[in-house]
Amino acid sequence: MGEWLVGDILERSVLLYGDRPAVIDGEVRRNYAETSGRIRSLAAGLLSLGIQPSQHIGILAGNSHRYFETYFAAHYAGTPLAPLNIRLSGPELEFIINDGDLRALLVGPEYLELLDSFRDRLPKLEHVILLADNAPEGMAAYEELVKGSEPLAEPARDWREEDMINLCYTGGTTGLPKGVMLSQRNVVANAQHSQMTFSFEESDVWLHAAPMFHLADAWACYSVTAAGGAHAFVPGFAPEPFLEIVQDAGVTATILVPTMINFVVNHPKVPDFELSSLRALLFGASPMPTERILAAREIFGPILAQAYGMTETAPLLTAQRLEWLDYDTPEGIERLASCGRQVQGVAVRVVDEDGGPVPPGGTGEVVARGPNVMLGYWNRPEETAAVLKDGWMHTGDVARIDDQGFIYIVDRSKDMIVSGGENVYTTETEGALYEHAAVLEAAVFGIPDDQWGEAVHAAVVLHEGLSATETDLIKHCRALIAGYKCPKSVEFHDTPLPKSGAGKILKTALRASWWEGYERGVN
Repeated sequence: MGEWLVGDILERSVLLYGDRPAVIDGEVRRNYAETSGRIRSLAAGLLSLGIQPSQHIGILAGNSHRYFETYFAAHYAGTPLAPLNIRLSGPELEFIINDGDLRALLVGPEYLELLDSFRDRLPKLEHVILLADNAPEGMAAYEELVKGSEPLAEPARDWREEDMINLCYTGGTTGLPKGVMLSQRNVVANAQHSQMTFSFEESDVWLHAAPMFHLADAWACYSVTAAGGAHAFVPGFAPEPFLEIVQDAGVTATILVPTMINFVVNHPKVPDFELSSLRALLFGASPMPTERILAAREIFGPILAQAYGMTETAPLLTAQRLEWLDYDTPEGIERLASCGRQVQGVAVRVVDEDGGPVPPGGTGEVVARGPNVMLGYWNRPEETAAVLKDGWMHTGDVARIDDQGFIYIVDRSKDMIVSGGENVYTTETEGALYEHAAVLEAAVFGIPDDQWGEAVHAAVVLHEGLSATETDLIKHCRALIAGYKCPKSVEFHDTPLPKSGAGKILKTALRASWWEGYERGVN
């Protein structure tokens, strides 16, 4: 079989489904033929600015049809795309833009003020493209690039499957974000795996409700397009707009994080909306308690299915299929907590410390291999070698596996919290706390939270003679890191934090009392 690239996905859909709906975004309705023309014109417009094929570009914006177009325009312009987390602070984005060698940034109008706060510290960033009809002096306007450029007939570079097309930054255990290099092969393979798993059809309407910078949603740009389905958008998640577009656009499938599902289930206007078009409600990014799944069933029906993966695997590793689910027996209800079985095309194992498979009922680390596994971390050879070993991606997640191959995530070996579906690497939060003059010791860990799944919590010892309040420390952190990474609560200790013989703070001892009565150490 020859190489199959991102452009081939779009071109096949134009050939087979050219007159079918591609995007539904407010008043915007376009078919695949029209959308493909805009994508190719955008690519030509980017090159007309002087951007060279193989140079990196980024996007900082809310969900929209333009965001969708950018994922494919990167292929035709030959420019690997870095989708940037809209929840990050200025210093964090500054680091990523410089570290990722971004030469152009597509930015939503709502993020211009944030960009202006550090624009003068981005020496390599040459072009800013505003996602709008027009732009102030010194910037290019997205729509002017599209309307003023003839569509490219062919991609501007000779892509190979092993070439990087997406550079996706994820939090780092060292305190600095890492750029995950995803190749053409990675994202196309994931599209094929997810299509085999979820069986999208041309009649499907996928709702991009989770943020499109995150691979938890972005994979559907490729997968649903491959099936000829339509893409609907909400700029940012809120329960009522979500319900409105599901009803108005006839949405058939989407993915949410458990926190979002909880917001929808508890919204007082749910009974006012017609939601029967939904055939599949996927959820991921963090486990969801069984009782919440059962509550969501009362609203949506028995259509909830958990999926599991990570940015480094483009992202899908395991998934539940609706035909495997049983909401009505004790055994079936227990299995609702599983993130499913390995998807076709990917090998997933649960292994012990020596790398051997654990027996059914045993726990170990989740490892995976397949064509969807990343090339590595951008300019981080040591960190790449630490997770890619002997052909297997070591996820750092601890899981139990049963005798039928269903996997249950029970904990994380990485020092990480998942709050509202976002990964929080505790070293980043601790680093921010340590920049406060009053902080002598800090340990950050996740505690159970009914709304967010886990909340970021800090245990702190202050320097003798100095003072700081919980409010002081949270405000201090907000100036340095994204709000979701900041502590939601702080406990102050008058004595040194507990430590191991090697002098490492024992977070397990600090977090133990918070997790009493819970079956697993993640929520």
